[in-house]
Order: sequence, then structure tokens, then C-alpha cells
Amino acid sequence: MTDATPTTAPYRLVSALVDGTIAYDAEGKKLGSVYSFHIDRRTGRVEYAVLSFGGFLGIGQSYHPVPFAALAVDEAQGGYRVNLPKAVLDGGPSYRPDSAPKWDAAYAERISKYFGMPSASGTY
Repeated sequence: MTDATPTTAPYRLVSALVDGTIAYDAEGKKLGSVYSFHIDRRTGRVEYAVLSFGGFLGIGQSYHPVPFAALAVDEAQGGYRVNLPKAVLDGGPSYRPDSAPKWDAAYAERISKYFGMPSASGTY
């Protein structure tokens, strides 16, 4: 993983640089990093960001999917700001590297309901 900058030019995102981009809370404290984005292949919209918390060399690591609408680019810090309290993220849907969920409409709905945000646009 690298501490990648989310953009290489205004309004553009290089997908290969997403993994490892630092995620900060609303106060600017490091939460973890972005592991991946989930993109609706029909619309091209990013629906979810999966954040990686904790762990050392992959041990104890957990992944937390959140609606992409909960993130904002933080140009000053060179990462993403997550507009949700850490306690909310910790209590939400999550998984370990060895137990990825089935990313289907039911799981998308579970994420959206937990965070009180509109459902994603479709199934996987």
C-alpha cells in the first residue's frame, strides 16, 4: 500500500492509486485507508468506498464499506474525509480479508439502511 493522492489532475481519479489513500475523520485524524471503490458498471458512479482499519501486515485488518456520499476529498491532507463518527463506522457492516461478503442487492441495501443513505443504483 502507498499513501497515494486521490487525484493527479483536477476532477480526475486514477483508480490504480485509490488503494492506500488515507481516510481522515471530520477532525482530521487518520481513520485508516481506502481499500477499494465499488463502481456501478452501468452508470460509472462510485457507489461505495471500502475503508481498511487496523491491522499490521494484514493481521487484524478489517474492511468497512460506506456509501461514497459519506466521503469528501480533503485537498489539504491529500486524502478523503469521512463525514461519519468512528463509532458509527465501527458499528456498521464490516468484514475481514478472509471473509468477504457477497456483494449483492441485499448487502447494498444493508449498507445503505445502516448509514441512512439512499440505496445504491443496482446489483452486482
